[in-house]
Amino acid sequence: MKGLLALACVAALLPLAQAATPPERSEGGALMFDGIPARDPARNPRLGLYLQSRQAGFVDWLADGSLLIRTRFGDTEQLHRVRAPLGQREQLTFGPDPLREAAASPDLPDSLVIVQDHDGDALTQLSLFNLADGSMRLLTDGLSRNARPLWSNVGQRLAYTRRSPDGASEAVSVTDIDPSATPKRVAGGNGQRFSVQDWSLDDQKLLVIEQLPRGESTLSVADLQTGVLTPIEPDAKSKAHPTVSTARFSRDGRGVYFVSTHEGDFAELRYTDLYTRATHSLAPQTRHDVEQLALGRDGRYLAYTLNEAGPSRLVVHDLARKADLLLPPLPSGSLITSLGFDASGSRLALSAESAQSPGEVYVYELKEDPTLVRWTQSELGPIRATPLVPAEAFRYPSWDRVDGEPRQIPGFLYQPRTPGPHPVILHLHGGPESQFRPGWDAFTQYLVNELGFVVIAPNLRGASGYGRSYLTLDDSPRHEHTVRDIGSLLVWIGMQPDLDRNRVVVMGGSFGDDRALAALAHYNDRLAGAVVFGDEADPDRRVFPQRGTALTPAALIRRPLLLLQGLNDPRVPAADSALRVAQIRAAGGEVEYLIAANEGHGFRRKPNQDASLETVADFLLRVAGP
Repeated sequence: MKGLLALACVAALLPLAQAATPPERSEGGALMFDGIPARDPARNPRLGLYLQSRQAGFVDWLADGSLLIRTRFGDTEQLHRVRAPLGQREQLTFGPDPLREAAASPDLPDSLVIVQDHDGDALTQLSLFNLADGSMRLLTDGLSRNARPLWSNVGQRLAYTRRSPDGASEAVSVTDIDPSATPKRVAGGNGQRFSVQDWSLDDQKLLVIEQLPRGESTLSVADLQTGVLTPIEPDAKSKAHPTVSTARFSRDGRGVYFVSTHEGDFAELRYTDLYTRATHSLAPQTRHDVEQLALGRDGRYLAYTLNEAGPSRLVVHDLARKADLLLPPLPSGSLITSLGFDASGSRLALSAESAQSPGEVYVYELKEDPTLVRWTQSELGPIRATPLVPAEAFRYPSWDRVDGEPRQIPGFLYQPRTPGPHPVILHLHGGPESQFRPGWDAFTQYLVNELGFVVIAPNLRGASGYGRSYLTLDDSPRHEHTVRDIGSLLVWIGMQPDLDRNRVVVMGGSFGDDRALAALAHYNDRLAGAVVFGDEADPDRRVFPQRGTALTPAALIRRPLLLLQGLNDPRVPAADSALRVAQIRAAGGEVEYLIAANEGHGFRRKPNQDASLETVADFLLRVAGP
């Protein structure tokens, strides 16, 4: 009932009086369809087959050597246990809301902490889950946003990151799991933004990262008794302005491993001795960012991943021998999304996916001759015999020049195996400081294999993964330069004989939606339409025109637009999207609007995902199909 009332409130923001023919509205489940034509089930008969594919992702190790994974058997991803390679998946959680995070206690074999929100509202809460009887007890206040739970080494306390209800502050808090315990704030709050990284071996200190303006961050050690913060990166004498992404205490308690840009263009793995304050790099400077970091409990092996312009490369370093292990390779083009050591430190689990294969969980057995063991077998469903297309890396010239040559914008290309010319979808990633990376996406495979679209996913200036100098190219006041990159891409498309420049649709989600709207406003004559998921709420990041033009922003939208919105989205309020829809319609534009009452920033329930993707596919065929 609450969802229906909320939908009615949003519908009230959509005045119909100025429309020549009022758009039709209908409801189905938790969805409201506004101005969207009724579906013809025969139009996309094979889409449902693609959407039956399923993935698995590594979450954590249990003390008995079994794995915690996330996967979907019903409508949402839930927590499962797998006791042996390719063993049965035992479902542990059964709530209506999808799993966000989970962590197993190293000391209490039946204790887990579960992180979930409600209906996509992003107010994630920590709950103590009893593996033996399935009971659950709330640990946090139910009002703030809580994330990244970390068990102490003894396994009786939790450190976590807590964001204030207004989103202005992030603090690191510690709580005992006893029901009578009161959380204690360690660092952050009052406008500061701190996150927690690791416990010291004696459980008396925490590694914390503070996020600063302009994308910079610092790493410090927080003393739980005194509250004193001791800077690690940069140190007091350094002039560096780094970005620190992750950190771990060494197991001998002497130092800290961390990932930082320091004074370079790419993030590197570094080590600081807490006693001598000497710091050095553990991995040679490369043209790739170090990303994830894991350290075995016994301190022998250190694992990290490199972002090689999209795909991942895993490195496992033997700290005792000071040498990298020779590892059996993962499937080609793998994107590693999580990793972690078991209690012995001799087994490393990870999640890996690619453009042509769903996410799977693998385990490296780290011995003299390491082996790779596959622990899950995810399902492609009815499309298992379909030849899936790869994501091909490519670059195109943009409008400005570097050293006298056109700047090259990187991206990925998905191409049908049939002859062209093909219609085109421009897929714009979110962020803004993010990156399109070629993981598993069944819908993209459907668009290419079944509908004949070419999908182009550019990493416009400002994307991560290509160095800090590239990341800052769209900093204020240069936000609109990314839109000019889209214009250059449209020029490049027009020069390709196998691409149809008259049938190009731009599609974006999160921050990508703002770029998609801006592209639609600037290049009405070269685009057939746009699909956006919400609308950028931060006025400091918008590139869609707001002022300084004789035309209102709504009047610039002259091509069909499909807008999808989660009613509970805290980052992109539904009222803002409804107002945008009303303004465009009042200016004579054509907008189709889909709202989900039980979703937030992105659709996470399978019925909503399926219905929204069916709606997107129908829209694409109407505006740019054959």
